[in-house]
Amino acid sequence: MVLKIFFPQCCVQAESGLLIGRWLPKHNSAVVLAVVHFPFIPCQVKQYLCQLKNLIKLELAIVGSWSKAVKGQEKQDSFLEDLCTIFPQGDWLQMYSEKGKRGFDCRVIPRNGTKTMNNDKNVVIIHYDQRKVMLSQLHPEDGLVLGSRTNVSELTMVFQTVSQSQELFHSDKYDEGPFKVTHWQSEGREASIIIELCKQASVPVCFVINCFLTVWFWMCKSRILNLWPARFVSSKLSTCVQLNHRAEQLQIMSSPRKTSEHLEFMRKGNIFLSFLIDLALGLLLISWLYRENRIARLADMLVPAADRVAEELQQLLQWLMGAPAGLKMNRALDQVLGRFFLYHIHLWISYIHLMSPFIGMILWYLGLSACLGLTIALSVFSDIVALLTFHIYCFYVYGARLYCLKIYGLSSLWRLFRGKKWNVLRQRVDSCSYDLDQLFIGTLLFTILLFLLPTTVLYYLVFTLLRLLVVLFQGLFHLCMDLINSFPLFAVGMRIFRPYRLAAGVKFRILQNDKERPLHLLMEINPLTFSAVLKWYRIPTYSCYPKDSWGALCKKLFIGELIYPWKTKHTKTD
Repeated sequence: MVLKIFFPQCCVQAESGLLIGRWLPKHNSAVVLAVVHFPFIPCQVKQYLCQLKNLIKLELAIVGSWSKAVKGQEKQDSFLEDLCTIFPQGDWLQMYSEKGKRGFDCRVIPRNGTKTMNNDKNVVIIHYDQRKVMLSQLHPEDGLVLGSRTNVSELTMVFQTVSQSQELFHSDKYDEGPFKVTHWQSEGREASIIIELCKQASVPVCFVINCFLTVWFWMCKSRILNLWPARFVSSKLSTCVQLNHRAEQLQIMSSPRKTSEHLEFMRKGNIFLSFLIDLALGLLLISWLYRENRIARLADMLVPAADRVAEELQQLLQWLMGAPAGLKMNRALDQVLGRFFLYHIHLWISYIHLMSPFIGMILWYLGLSACLGLTIALSVFSDIVALLTFHIYCFYVYGARLYCLKIYGLSSLWRLFRGKKWNVLRQRVDSCSYDLDQLFIGTLLFTILLFLLPTTVLYYLVFTLLRLLVVLFQGLFHLCMDLINSFPLFAVGMRIFRPYRLAAGVKFRILQNDKERPLHLLMEINPLTFSAVLKWYRIPTYSCYPKDSWGALCKKLFIGELIYPWKTKHTKTD
């Protein structure tokens, strides 16, 4: 069976010493993590390993020795060979480089102490970049290594062994310890002053945010806001839903608990960048609205636009009350419906003109909501559109209810003709016998509903199309809001600038393939694809519309069920 040795590239030029690593006996492989240099005392090395085991909860051991080709080092090499009796955990790897030759060799001493010299063909040395492997996060479901579950499990254990050995990598050449260790940070720890300052500044900022959120959630749970009218209105307004969503995200981001899992860290980073982008776009919108008095001009255009929409609706109703497209409607029902809707339009125009002196001031204060972010401003604009088109929504509800009533009436009377009825308890259609009077009354009602149906269908169709246009316009706002709320910008940026941090798998490249030496491979990280990044790290968000399929939507339109534009359930969607 081939023995696989994962060897860090940073240790190739290291001085002679002992190899600290971990055996993976189920996979017949070993992971080398660091090299302990001379001078050292074996008992101190054992004590150091015991401390590491208690800190990182891994079975680390001295897996072998490393000898670098230097003149006059024969005695040191023989001493390293004899250390296998002091550190008897598993087989002993004796790795050495020869002067003037490329690469290095490896011999394996089994537990019984007999040297196995000619085993180069049974050993594969895999070189890996220790820094990249430690900082990367493997996503095994998206990437298979060599097409085998065993290899995926082995690769996962290799990545976990390196990432969990951070305590081993904290020591560098400037530390005053009993011995020196070579690893990827042995020349000095990798750190950033800016990041450390940001960490220190984040503590008071998170404390202030948590205090503000405590007051906010206390106000939301107060009795006044939990009364039926306030609770009903707040659940239907997009602004309230977006504010609650942002408050929950702020609570996650400002949590004082240290992030330990990779997915939680990525989620906080995505939420933080989402907040920054949202606030930056909101400030840009404010600078555009309040420059050159644009918001006053928008207020002056709003009332004439509402009047123009009302006039167009009046002309449309006048056209429907006549003979639209040459169709002959039921005149009595046509006149009743037309006058009913015209009266609603008259009420709406009166309401708009009553509010016209205050619209400029209302828009001026509502425009300041953009300082909370572009998503808040878009939700406010969506609610304004919903209020300005409330009469269209009322027309749609009236037409849909009347059409639905006739559809269900016709379907029930059609079952009466066939001697059937709907069993409410068993939710099925059963046979039933009707007398002559029931059949006569059912025939009359069916005839009346059937001849009145075309007029009702025409009004329902027109107002449904108008309502769909309004919903489509509001959907553009919600689409932009969902994009800002859920797009994993932090993960995408990491994929662009540091692709090794998000690993889908690995690939191997041959470094050396000599017949007299072990096979040397270079392990390189395959980054996640951008579609996989979006799938893994998309921020959970709240959907403002029920996610019906096109078939379910067409069915609702056909039978006259209402298409609500509001958020019906407080459920998160990924």
